[in-house]
Amino acid sequence: MKILVTGASGFVGGKVAALLRQSGHQVLGVGRRRLPDPDYLSFDLAEPWSFDFVPDAVLHAAAKASPWGTRRQFERDNVIATENAIEFCRRTAEKLGRLPKLVYVSSSSVFYQPGDQLGLTEASPIGPTFANDYAATKAEGEKRVEAYEGPWAIARPRAVFGPGDTVLFPRILAAAKKGKLPILERSGPPAIGDLIYIDSLSDYLRQLVERPKLQGAYNLTNGQPIAIQTFLLDILARLGLPAPKKKVPLRVAFVAATISEAVYKVFRLKGEPPITRFGVGVFAWSKTFDVKKTLRDLGPPKVSLEEGVEAFVAWQREQLS
Repeated sequence: MKILVTGASGFVGGKVAALLRQSGHQVLGVGRRRLPDPDYLSFDLAEPWSFDFVPDAVLHAAAKASPWGTRRQFERDNVIATENAIEFCRRTAEKLGRLPKLVYVSSSSVFYQPGDQLGLTEASPIGPTFANDYAATKAEGEKRVEAYEGPWAIARPRAVFGPGDTVLFPRILAAAKKGKLPILERSGPPAIGDLIYIDSLSDYLRQLVERPKLQGAYNLTNGQPIAIQTFLLDILARLGLPAPKKKVPLRVAFVAATISEAVYKVFRLKGEPPITRFGVGVFAWSKTFDVKKTLRDLGPPKVSLEEGVEAFVAWQREQLS
């Protein structure tokens, strides 16, 4: 197959592009960052696309994947860029003779609401309120894809981790190294959540691209919910990093995050606030997913959670050495 992969300079897009090439496909990667790769184009995906490539399928993994930023930034990278990907697919049909399949990498955060959410399915309600602008604009992107006239699939991965991670664990480990990672106290049992290892996600996305009959939305996790803070403490111990000692009530953490976000917005400070409400919610609330549809159509994850953790820890040790 000829496959276009957007966001190919990023963590997920880069891994999937490499896997698709290893599987024998002709892959063109596109993204904003520059790469020394002859099969890669660098440009702003929120601007009109103009290049000559006629793919059988488009994997749209490009996004602004961050808990912080302006609404305009998220709109450009997560909505306008998705509209451009769809328009590219429509133009491609004129040369291909049919509409190419479009696989959109969304996010499990489109479902998130304050409080615990257990057993979320592909049909669970989305909106009308969202955890942050990232989740809101990913949901808007989903609406655009659902209106696409050709074959499409929506992937909703949950907490992607593994070697090369630039989003999830780097923020957590950086805070731990500085001694600024607290233990959140909540009422009731510990918060639990799902994750997905990067190789398992890449394999699932490869199947969604390669298999025309796989359509609709898919919740993608390793299907092994864990106690979030216990899991994190184990990772820190394996890496020889200090364990959090300060215990903070959930209410206090949310107040601190609200003030921190307000200061950054009012004074237009660069970078990200040291704490965000979304970040607090990740540790404070349980979010688990029903993956029956994924297991039925795509099979079990390629790499178990335990194997993924071992590989991730080994990679992190190399980074710390």
